[in-house]
Amino acid sequence: MGANAARTADAPFTGQFVFTVDGVEIGSFTEASGLSVEVEVEELQEGGQNQFVHKLPGPMSWPNIVLKAGVTDSVDLFTWLSKSSGEGFSGNSNSLTRESGTITLIDGKNQPIRSWTFAGAFPVRWTGPTLAAGSSELAQEELEIAHHGFIRG
Repeated sequence: MGANAARTADAPFTGQFVFTVDGVEIGSFTEASGLSVEVEVEELQEGGQNQFVHKLPGPMSWPNIVLKAGVTDSVDLFTWLSKSSGEGFSGNSNSLTRESGTITLIDGKNQPIRSWTFAGAFPVRWTGPTLAAGSSELAQEELEIAHHGFIRG
């Protein structure tokens, strides 16, 4: 290879994602899904135009983000969850406190590679591990988050 030959970038290590809410680390996760956006398309037929139908961009929809991880001993996840639901929600004069959150992809050297910051986030579901004495599977928990969209950092 010559000095001017193109080099293919190494693929990022995708083994760990760190999730923070307003700067507080909620936990490290091994799987994140829902980082997508869809633009609704509105079709408009124009009288006399028979070759095509106009397609116009409509509202954007952002699916909930789902994070999965091994069970940890951190209480930050439940602190955030209780602030946004149940007695924590009713203690806030019935107003939901939406937070900003960030998912950061960490490489093999524990350095951040890329991040996604989303607005208006609040937890909507937490699922604990399935407990079975004879199972050798890792105990996992799952967190689902609703939000108003994200930007890539």
